[in-house]
This record gives sequence, C-alpha cells and structure tokens, in this order.
Amino acid sequence: MSKLTYPLFIFLFCAISVAGQNAQPNINVSGRITDQQAKPVEFANITLLTALDSVVVTGTTTNVDGRYVFEHVNAGRYILRITGLDFIKASSKVFEFSSNQRYLLEDIKVSATPHELKNVTITASKPLIERKADRLVMNVENSILATGNSAFEILERAPGVTIDKDDNISLRGKSGVSVMINDKLTYLSSSQLAVLLRGTDGNTVKSIEVITNPSAKYDAAGNSGILNIKLKKDGKSGTNGNVVLGVAAGKYFRDNGSLNLNHHQGKLNIFSSLSHSDNKRFREIKLDRIVGAQSAAQTFFNENTQTPYQNHNSSLRIGADFEINKRNTIGFVASGFSNTNRENSTNFTKVGSVGSRIDSTVNSLSHTKQKYENVALNLNNKFLIDTSGQVVTIDLDYSRFRNNDDSEFNNDFLLADGSPKRPQEFLTNRTPSAIYVRTGKADYSKPLSSTLKVEAGVKYSNVKTDNDLQAKMLRDGDLINDPSRSNHFIYKETISAGYINFNKQLSHTSIQLGLRTEHTNSNGNLIGSTPVERNYLNFFPSAFITHTLSIKNEVGLSYSRRIDRPGYDNLNPFISYISPFSFFKGNSFLKPQFTNNFEATYTYNKSVNLSLTYAHTSDAITDIVLTDGNKTFQTQRNLESNNYYSFSVNSSHHITKWWTANIDFNGFYSSYETDTIVGQHLKTGKAAFQIKALQTLSVGAYKAEVIGSYTSSRVYGSVNIKPNYFVDAGISRSFATEKLNLKVAVSDIFDTRRTHTTSQVLNNNFSYRQKYDSRVIRLNLTYNFGNKKVKVRQHKTGSNEEENRVKTGG
Repeated sequence: MSKLTYPLFIFLFCAISVAGQNAQPNINVSGRITDQQAKPVEFANITLLTALDSVVVTGTTTNVDGRYVFEHVNAGRYILRITGLDFIKASSKVFEFSSNQRYLLEDIKVSATPHELKNVTITASKPLIERKADRLVMNVENSILATGNSAFEILERAPGVTIDKDDNISLRGKSGVSVMINDKLTYLSSSQLAVLLRGTDGNTVKSIEVITNPSAKYDAAGNSGILNIKLKKDGKSGTNGNVVLGVAAGKYFRDNGSLNLNHHQGKLNIFSSLSHSDNKRFREIKLDRIVGAQSAAQTFFNENTQTPYQNHNSSLRIGADFEINKRNTIGFVASGFSNTNRENSTNFTKVGSVGSRIDSTVNSLSHTKQKYENVALNLNNKFLIDTSGQVVTIDLDYSRFRNNDDSEFNNDFLLADGSPKRPQEFLTNRTPSAIYVRTGKADYSKPLSSTLKVEAGVKYSNVKTDNDLQAKMLRDGDLINDPSRSNHFIYKETISAGYINFNKQLSHTSIQLGLRTEHTNSNGNLIGSTPVERNYLNFFPSAFITHTLSIKNEVGLSYSRRIDRPGYDNLNPFISYISPFSFFKGNSFLKPQFTNNFEATYTYNKSVNLSLTYAHTSDAITDIVLTDGNKTFQTQRNLESNNYYSFSVNSSHHITKWWTANIDFNGFYSSYETDTIVGQHLKTGKAAFQIKALQTLSVGAYKAEVIGSYTSSRVYGSVNIKPNYFVDAGISRSFATEKLNLKVAVSDIFDTRRTHTTSQVLNNNFSYRQKYDSRVIRLNLTYNFGNKKVKVRQHKTGSNEEENRVKTGG
C-alpha cells in the first residue's frame, strides 16, 4: 500500500467527522417504505406535510433499500404522503417531533395498484447522463446519437471511456476494463469484444453503466472498473414492439435494421430482438520507423496500408420469464450472432538508408475472410424465501464462440528501379478457433434487521480455447506447410469464487464491507512445447462508506482489490503478420496483474459529482513495441508497476426548460516502471486529461443532441499517444402520437477522429497513424406498435459475469 494512502484515509475520515460535528442541530427523520410483503419500495416519492394545514415542507425519494431521510426539520406535527406509479397513494399517521433529536419511524406499508393503469402517457424522459449511488449511467435508449451506430460506437461516447487503435478500452485513462452485457461478463478479448459489439445494433441498447470501483459481489477482474451494457427489455403489457430501418453514408453506403417484440400476459413475459447490418468501411495505416537507432547505419521503413472492408452482422436474442408463483420466477435467454468480414488490403513499403534515397520497395496484397459465430444460453431462477426479503438467485450459462479466418498474402520485393529483388512470396493462413465458456452462479441476500443486510454467493467458471494456426507457403507450384508460422494452442482455465457482503445503514452513513476469494487453475499448452501451468488463490477485500453531510452534500470513500488475467489469445505465442516487416506476437509467460484501488467522492445536490482516485498495479500487463532485426512487433509484457492518479468531475445541469448539459472531465497521471524489458530500465509517465460535453435540446416536437470529446496526449507503457477529438450531432422528430420517429445524426462532423502513436524508447523509433472513414451521416426511422399500457409487475432476473479475454479481429 502506498505511503500516500494513509494520509488520504485520515484526511477523509477527519473531514467526515468535522462535517458531522458542524452539521446543523435540527431534527433528523428517517424511515423505510415497504410493500405488503415487507419488500423495500424503491424510488417512491415522499412528501413531508404539516399536520395542521397540509403545507408541503420538503420532499425526497426512497433509495434502492426503500429508505428515506429528512434533515434539518423544525419541531412540530407532521404527516408523510407516499406516492408512486405502481402503488396506491398512502399517508402516515401524525408524528410530533421535538428539537435536537433523531427519529427512526416505523416502516410504512403501501399496497400495489389492483389493476393495470390504462392509457398512461409518460412524457418525461431520463437524462442522457444519470448519477446513481455507485455508478454513472448513460441512458441511450432514446438518444439520437445512438442512431444507426453499433453498440461499440456508442460505448466510446460513455463518460470517461476511450478506445485505442487495437480496440482496447480504457476508463478515465486507465486500461483493464471488464465489459458486461446484461450483468454478465463477456469473457472476450479486446478484438473479439469489438466484433461482438460492432455486430450489436445500437437500437437494442438501453443504457451503459460505468462502475469505477465495484464491490465484492462482482468478479474481481477489471482493475479500472466495469462497463455494463444493458439491452432493452420491454416493460409493457400485451403485445408490442418496434421496427427500425436505417441507412448511412460515409466513404461507402451502409444499412441497418432491427425488430423488437415483447409479449406480456399474466405470469408470462416473452421478449425477442433481431438485427442485421451491412457496413462497408475504409481504414488507412501509415507506419514510419527507423531501425538501428543506436548505430551509424540506420534503415527507414515507410509503410502505407489501405484497407476497404465489409461486415455483414446478424444477431438474435430471445427469452422468457415465467412467474411460477408469487415467490418463484424462472427465466431463459438464448442469443447469438454471426459476423462475416472481408478485407482486401494493399501495403506499399519503402526501404532505404536514413539520409539517402530509397533502396527497395515491397508491394503486398492480402485477402482475408473472417467469420465469427456465437451462441449463448442462460437459465435463471429467482426465489423469494420469505416475506422479510430473503432471496436466492441462480444462473447457469453456456457460451460458444467460433472463428474461422482465411488469409492470403502476395509479397513482391523490388529494387528501386522496379526490377525484382527476390522471387514473389505467396503465403496463406487458416486459423480455426473455438472458445467454450461454462459458468454457474448462485447469490443469496437476507435482511438481518431494518438497517443491516448480508449478501453472499458462489461461482464456478470453466473456459477452454482452441486455436489452430495452419500456415502454408508456395514452393514450386505447391502449397506446403510452414512450420515456422504454424502452431496449435489449447488453453484451459477454471475459476472457483465466493463472496460475502455486509450492508449497514445508519442515520447519516451507509457502510458496505465485502470479501471475495477466487481460486484459479490454468494450463496453456502450445502443442510440441512444455505447457505453462498456474495455480493460485487470491483474496479481494472491498469497503465503501457513504456519509450524508446535509440534504445536498454527500461524501464517500471506497477501496477494492482487483485482478486482471491475461487475454487468452495474448497467451498464445504465435506470430500474426501485418506486413513482411511488422507483426503481433503472444507471450505464454504473462502473469496476472493485481491492483489496489482507492477512491474518494463528493456529490452536491445529486448533480455534481467529484472523485479522487489512486491505484497501484503490480505486474502491470502492457502492450510493448519491440524490434527484432529489421522487423517491429507488438507484444504484451508484465511491467513491475503502474501508478495512477485521477481527478474527475461529472456535472449535469438544466440550463433552461429545453436545454440540458452534462460535462465530464477526467484529469489523470499514469506512470510505468520496470527493469525487465530487453535489459533496459523503463520509466515513463505523463499528466493528461479528457473532457466530454453532452448537450440535449428539446423544442416542441424536435429534440437535438450534440457531443464533443477531446483527449490530450498521454502515455501507455512505452508508447506516446497523440491527442484526439471529435464532435457528433443529431436531431429527431416524432409523428403520429409518437408511434413514428425520425432521427438524423452525423458522426465526427469535422473528420478529426484518428489515432497517432509514437515511441523513441527500447531501441524503437516509430510513428503509427491510423484513420477510419469516421465521418458518417445516418438516417433512422422507428415505428412503435402494439399495446402501450404500463405493466405493474417488474421482474429482474438473476445475473452472471465473465467473458472479456478472447479475440476475434474486425
């Protein structure tokens, strides 16, 4: 633990103590709202009225535990009025309060509405960015900027999120993010996850949750936090749904469409979604590098790669919930996607001596066809043991990912005058791979009292990956096996986990303490080599304290220990060529990295959120660019340490009735140090910042959104990343009593979104630039049909977690 950690703890606890001593000595009133089964009622509206003439004094809402607090109340006689959509309006008996006391009122029970509400029209909408107790939520369900975009493109707009050239996701400038879909970890690597999310229509996304410091209930993976993508699940009675049709134009034409259906009747709820998109895009890569930087004889390589590629994405999701009785609900979800990607790349490389003319060139043509398929099944059960809120949820999951990659490479080596330098080279790669994920999870929750709750759970996961790289080369007219590039890698991993959480609610303070333990057993076997086995047990404590200083001021302090295991494909030591002079290479000896996260938060009026974070990571897994002769390759290594400091501000404001603004600022400093890379001491670090501004404007039947983002230059391991920025905008209009909606949006209006990295350490001297055709105009038409009645019963199924470490390209 860093020496800076102790002063931070002492300072914050002293601040809480002093603030508590200086709080106004007025009356504090708290209590809880429950239903007739004693289950907490969340987000109920509580109004404090004078008993004499029913004048409104103040109001609040209940939290997820059904609790409410009124502070600084004057002495007198009062009543409480409780209102909400799903229950009958209720009032309390008369209470009389004296000076300088704290009152914990008895639970107030409300009754559910006895029938479905008819013809309810809800005109209010959730803000685009919403702050909850332990997370920020980006509500994209009705966002114009989600128009025609994939889930991957929407993810980059979330507060604090950046995505690099290799599709690695960072949160507040820190790598190691776990991505969940509907509370379930994806178990995929960065490139495989990118394929999945690019094949997920943005119109099926409900929200994105940003959880920077998860509790022990969540898997310990993800040192910078969790991004949870919530997909839509309709909440209306009867049969209803919507159809979305869209077109887009960038450098090429694109189209997308989706169909969402929901049927709810009695105890049965069935939901499904089907989407398809055709996307043709363009990518240009420029790589300039100098080899032999420490010698007099230096050689330059200027590479230019242009790649038009086309994706065809189809996905299907279907599920059902059935309420067996009032206490037992069972659910089933099946989902899958199919993604076909075709690339035709042209690479032109100039080679020469530094300060001299071009000596030779290499022209490369490559043709790649990739097909990714996924099937996922989930069976879940939620059982309410008794009326006190004692609940057990069980989830069983099975996922299978298949990837078939067929590539051909034609390389012509020419002298400066265009004559052949050596014979043409023809290579092929065939890479069938499969990933199998099996998980089982059970969670238990029990209120021990009105202010104390315990949560516990167990989980088991089993993962197997099978990658078979079959490389061939042309010799004398025949394709023969190339043993220097071929390999067969099988990886197996099992994780057994258990956790326990205690939640204590005091009058002004909420405390949560948790402990998670995970046992990992893994075996990485490159056929023909000695397997690499690992077997380790780790403990992951967490602690969260939230203290209410006043009705508008709240502070918090949290700590958690996290782990990041190497991606499955990153453990495979095979070589994947980009060009004859540059490639990727895996590392079988990667170790997991461990991170201690500390975070202090302050919230003002539920609209301004500040956080101060420190994290220390040991054995930090980092992308490193190295040189092998005249070739440059990217791999991953464990650096000894990574220290991270950040200051974040998120603020939402209603500037006028029709204009809402959200500003998200993250300032951070990240430093890396190691002595284990090619015998050199590496120490890098740089202060950086990211700012995102979201604007929502509603005028009459029109709604507009604008987002601007700027990320300054920063350091990641041995690489310097140049600044990047973009501006997106969109407008929507509803027709036919909101059954029909038209949305128009433009991504990257000024065509500025690009990636530029450089390095001049570890014997490297290179500049890497990548640009997509990111300026795209999109048009989407949505038609809503069916029953619009709001259903009273809302069911939340159990959840599973795990899938962030596979790879699929795209």
